[in-house]
Amino acid sequence: MKPTFSFANVIISTEQLTIILLVTASVFIVLIAIAIVKMYKLKAENKRLVDSSPYKIDETYKDFTEGHLYENNNK
Repeated sequence: MKPTFSFANVIISTEQLTIILLVTASVFIVLIAIAIVKMYKLKAENKRLVDSSPYKIDETYKDFTEGHLYENNNK
C-alpha cells in the first residue's frame, strides 16, 4: 500500500508556528538593519563626494534682472 499525502498528516503546533514566525521575523529585521546602515554609509559617501567635487555649482543668488531685457527700476 502506498502512503498518501494528506494535510491531516502535516499538523503544526502553535509553538512550532511561533518559532517559525519568530525566526522569519528575525531574519527580516537583520536584513532591514543592514539596509539602513548601508543607506547611511552611502549617504555619507555621497555627501563627501559632492563636497569634494571640482564641478561644484555656485548656489549664491544672482540677480538676473540686471540684464538688458529688463528695466532696472531697483535703484
